[in-house]
Amino acid sequence: QVQLVESGGGLVQPGGSLRLSCEASGSIFSIYAMGWYRQAPGKQRQLVAVFDGGSTNYADSVKGRFTISRDNAKNTAYLQMNSLKPEDTAVYYCYAKIDHADYRYVNDYWGHGTQVTVSS
Repeated sequence: QVQLVESGGGLVQPGGSLRLSCEASGSIFSIYAMGWYRQAPGKQRQLVAVFDGGSTNYADSVKGRFTISRDNAKNTAYLQMNSLKPEDTAVYYCYAKIDHADYRYVNDYWGHGTQVTVSS
């Protein structure tokens, strides 16, 4: 079994910054994709930033402000969020597509989410 644990959310003023972390733990052979989605009240869940194979994909609304990075040794992804806006307020969910080390099967995993609130 694999688990994803997010951290780093909180309350920040407009223009401020936050750094989210997501650590994957368990029997992991390979992580095919890993990154972040978000869901605001009354809105559908949307992609924020994801490593997908050799590519990095960002939502248009966060390009130039958010940066995704990773530490492969720790199976951890980070999302550096700068110049935050009120419209960035949402629950941010970590996502990963993982090939397991023990029985070699691929599955999608989601974290439980971390709240990011941008407000004065």
